[in-house]
Amino acid sequence: MLSKKIDRPRILVSLNSTCVPTGQCDCDGGDCACDLSPLAELGSDISLCLGMFETEFVISPNSQIMNLDDTYSICYGTNHKVAVLNESALYLRNIFTNSHKLDDITKENSHINQTDLQTAIQELYQARLIVPKNSSFNLNEIPETLSAWLHITDRCNLRCDYCYLPHLARDMSIEIGRAAIESTFRSASLNHYRRVKLKYAGGEALLCSPLIKELHLYAQSLSKERGIILDGVVLSNGTLITPEIIEMLQRLNLRLMISLDGLSDFHNIQRNYAGGKGSFQDVERGIKIALQNGLIPDISITISGRNAEGLPDLIEWILENNLPFSFNFYRENELSASYEDLQLEESRMIQGMLAAFKVIELKLPNRSLLGSLVDRANLASPHKRTCGVGQSYLVFDYQGQIAKCQMQLHKTVSSVDAQDPLSVVRQDKTGIQNLSVEEKEGCRTCEWKYWCTGGCSLATFKATGRYDIQSPNCNIYKALYPEALRLEGLRLLKYT
Repeated sequence: MLSKKIDRPRILVSLNSTCVPTGQCDCDGGDCACDLSPLAELGSDISLCLGMFETEFVISPNSQIMNLDDTYSICYGTNHKVAVLNESALYLRNIFTNSHKLDDITKENSHINQTDLQTAIQELYQARLIVPKNSSFNLNEIPETLSAWLHITDRCNLRCDYCYLPHLARDMSIEIGRAAIESTFRSASLNHYRRVKLKYAGGEALLCSPLIKELHLYAQSLSKERGIILDGVVLSNGTLITPEIIEMLQRLNLRLMISLDGLSDFHNIQRNYAGGKGSFQDVERGIKIALQNGLIPDISITISGRNAEGLPDLIEWILENNLPFSFNFYRENELSASYEDLQLEESRMIQGMLAAFKVIELKLPNRSLLGSLVDRANLASPHKRTCGVGQSYLVFDYQGQIAKCQMQLHKTVSSVDAQDPLSVVRQDKTGIQNLSVEEKEGCRTCEWKYWCTGGCSLATFKATGRYDIQSPNCNIYKALYPEALRLEGLRLLKYT
């Protein structure tokens, strides 16, 4: 059975590699849910499970291994957590290529330190790297969170070249805002969601900070009344932040996401004021004000052909300030199509991203990056759809009309008056179709399909005229995923 000595097997598990939302960026990541109930029924502690040592175990289906160095490997798969294994742990895991009873392994290897052996087996099981033989795995799509994008204003003090909005001088009224929040909680209750996430966006949402305050106070009252957990985030360009704004957000328990696309000119080249002045200095000031007053903002980085080269310096600055961040690729729209230099040229994108990854490797953060390193991909947990559009997502415009996606605000399918607007959104077959990755040509046999899910449906349609096909960024994604996993493995070695 075990002819090789098991010398203190080491198994390091990414704590963020369970089913979690994929960050808080401008494109909603949605939520995923994996039905791993066969494991849950058996409990988490082998030593406490009657009959466990008589159960036959095998390697978790679709599990894959990638070498980190001569000593460690990273193990990832559809049905288990991301984990780093040393040689002994990998050897022990590989024994279960064929089914074995745990009792047989321990009995036939009495010469091995039994505490080390049983601990390693238990850790393999807890990470779901080994599972009971004939276990069934069903990747269900049952998110716990209903997300709502509240487009509270179309006004903005910036004129970013890739923006999809016309910037009309129109704001959401308090009445429409309250009705939108009521609609969200109504759908959440009718569809049995445990959580509601509200995204206050624009335009520049902080141009309407008093409205944000009134609406979130109302949302908090509904949350308490309905027994539904509330999460909230303000999406901002970062130029209007003051200590008073930060104090308001903290009192309301609101998170803050700030768009920052580069340092100095690499930011200014695509994010300017209406008069043409660059916005970097004001954004940097806003981030520092937030940090000085005890609020850590999330940084949303939109990568285009213009700023990819500047990513390494930006990431170094972000890591020095210990800021959470997410990479998001530029999405062409009707207002930005004339800017050809924004396009995602493959070699330039890959080169810029890999250079940024090298910086991350030198300054590995203490938080997992699996859900934020490669555009809309979430390598932390398997899922079938890229985002919650058409499934667990509502987008309210300033008039109270409801769209599926904020990039298609003009294509509304319901309104705040609907009894259950989410059901209307789910049933609608016009506009954007957020198909399962299993329905996309070119994705069905890809090893990354349940992490990538075929990319943004709207970007794919813009490039190909189809929703049922892989992303035009497919080659970029495939070049980056292994490196993103390697970074997580190195991070686990550093901090675990």
